[in-house]
Amino acid sequence: MKNYILLAVYAFLFLCISMYLGTGWSLVLFSFPVAPKLTIATYYLQFVPQVTAATAFFTTMTKAMIAANLVMLVAEWRTRLRWVPIVVLLAVIAATGLTIKWILPLNAIMAQGITDPAQLQEILTRWIMLNKWRVALWTIQWFAMMTYFIVTWCPQYRTPSLTSSSTG
Repeated sequence: MKNYILLAVYAFLFLCISMYLGTGWSLVLFSFPVAPKLTIATYYLQFVPQVTAATAFFTTMTKAMIAANLVMLVAEWRTRLRWVPIVVLLAVIAATGLTIKWILPLNAIMAQGITDPAQLQEILTRWIMLNKWRVALWTIQWFAMMTYFIVTWCPQYRTPSLTSSSTG
């Protein structure tokens, strides 16, 4: 029973990481290319409601992710796969710190309303650059978890030195 609970926790963590990955790469592929075309008249509806909703959702999700990640860290601590929850936790902390310290203040400026076109482009440029870093951190999280599942659940990739005792 313990293994099924751990699998459910790990799957939930992977789901959350995948949601971040999908959101981030969606920004990179579809939103960032049109950012230079946004104006002071058009940016608000294209940006503020979506970012406000995402911030509220992901704040709650990140707390649940950290809890699931800590469960994984404890369960995998005595295995050679402990690096997976360590990498994920460090990347979650880094992405959260980046968000709180540098991205949320830019979100607040845009939510208040920008009336200077030059300021809008400066803020959008900074916001995009910071979010590219955050997407990189989300991608690292995803690859770490994907590696865990491949090594743990695909026998052809399993080696005796990487076998996890918590998922047998």
